[in-house]
Amino acid sequence: MEEPSRAAMHVSWVSILANVLLSLLKLLAGLLAHSGAMVSDAVHSCSDVFSTVVVMIGMRLSARDSDREHPYGHERLECVAAVILAVVLLITGLFIGYGGLQTIIQGQSAELSVPGLAALAAALVSIAVKEGMFWYTRRYARALDSPALMADAWHHRSDAFSSVGALVGIAGARLGLPILDPLASVVICAFIVKAALDIFRDAMDKMVDRSCDEETEAAIRARILAHPDVRSLDRLLTRTFGNRIYIELEIAVDGRLSLVRAHEIAEQLHDDVEAAFPKVKHVMVHVNPSL
Repeated sequence: MEEPSRAAMHVSWVSILANVLLSLLKLLAGLLAHSGAMVSDAVHSCSDVFSTVVVMIGMRLSARDSDREHPYGHERLECVAAVILAVVLLITGLFIGYGGLQTIIQGQSAELSVPGLAALAAALVSIAVKEGMFWYTRRYARALDSPALMADAWHHRSDAFSSVGALVGIAGARLGLPILDPLASVVICAFIVKAALDIFRDAMDKMVDRSCDEETEAAIRARILAHPDVRSLDRLLTRTFGNRIYIELEIAVDGRLSLVRAHEIAEQLHDDVEAAFPKVKHVMVHVNPSL
């Protein structure tokens, strides 16, 4: 895979291009086919361009090197971007649900005229493209362990859900069942809100120095104890900083070893752990004497 920051930027530019083209297609189809639902869906796709720009800014800032004011780097800025996108996603979902409930309560159809087939075709194209963009972006988000990219991936899926709602509404209007549109909006709202809360929770976990999962810690522990000069692992602390890991550990070695040799063992563990676990940014090793 490409270098992480370059790969993230590539995915973001693909997202922007796809959203711009899709917004124009849906807007044109909505106007020609007299479909208010499709015009609204076009606006939703256009708003995704904003979310992708936020991702790009967050990724760019988080990739900056450490400096005097920020000796531990800037990785958490990507989590800030993810929180912003989670809030935007939550608001989007709530507005979709509110609109659907309002229509149901008022007992009014969202469409005053029967939309044409062009709107139906545009909805199908939108669902296919946005679902494809979701899987494409999620693949990179998982590979790069990027909360901001994962948030953007769910923005793509929220747009796909919105297009499903538009498809149901357009088809329902053509079949004489306009109530299907607001009902679909309420269901879509639930999916989007859940995704927003999951993204927000994950980003917050990475901003408050949460420890690694048990599986990762067990693997780190096994790697350290595999060193022939390490008699015991007295202490192991891990913390996540953005999408990177910091480790503090205390090992026990033969107390009769020279200071130079004990230092060499600590350096070996430092380099070995960082090489074995790419997400680890730094390892602090303290050596205890074992008699």
